[in-house]
Amino acid sequence: MPFNEAKEHAPGRLHTVFADPYTAFDNSVTERRLHLNIAIEALLGQAMADSQLTLDVVHGWENGECDPGDLQHSSHRFDSLDDLRQVAERYRKAVEAQEALPQDATSLIAEPLAKAIAETVANGQALDEESRTIPARWPAFANGLILYTYFKMYHRLTYGEDDPYRSIRCETVDGLREIHEFHVEEGRFAVLLPAEDATFDTVLTLHESQLEPVLQLFEKFQIGV
Repeated sequence: MPFNEAKEHAPGRLHTVFADPYTAFDNSVTERRLHLNIAIEALLGQAMADSQLTLDVVHGWENGECDPGDLQHSSHRFDSLDDLRQVAERYRKAVEAQEALPQDATSLIAEPLAKAIAETVANGQALDEESRTIPARWPAFANGLILYTYFKMYHRLTYGEDDPYRSIRCETVDGLREIHEFHVEEGRFAVLLPAEDATFDTVLTLHESQLEPVLQLFEKFQIGV
């Protein structure tokens, strides 16, 4: 299988809202904050109204580290702004008390990666150490491109990104997904939503350090009030 980098900068839902979403959120744009408000409502509004929105908070990578086994997360229902406030407060108290951050038992990357590798080897495909451990090589095996796409998203949400907006379309095991990443001065977050099957939740994903900034942003825009 050829090595292909994840296809990004693909047309998505916001391309039906803005003529050019890639310039809509730039700091030089006068109506940038209005555009951001419209975008958040377009991506999250219906999912929140239908109780199909999940908040996923990631943590565990620090000081440039990006081992899949170290990436942790906790998932929470997000039906109103109060839900986001409660999660932010829970994390704030854990940080202040120097306690372990909330953590789900499931693994975002490490366990799915191990499963994909095991299935590939069981099907007779040999994988060298680089293909197993270097994310850019994961597209060499089935479902590796999906994992590589998510890995890069989590890395950008943790360590930052120069582009204020990024749109990705990715075929996952559960169907086609759109990923909308925002790296604006108000906060970093991503919205993962089903492109076809409306029965799946939309997921708001962010690093734990962005809980307070994103909460302030949503409060300002009255998202989920």
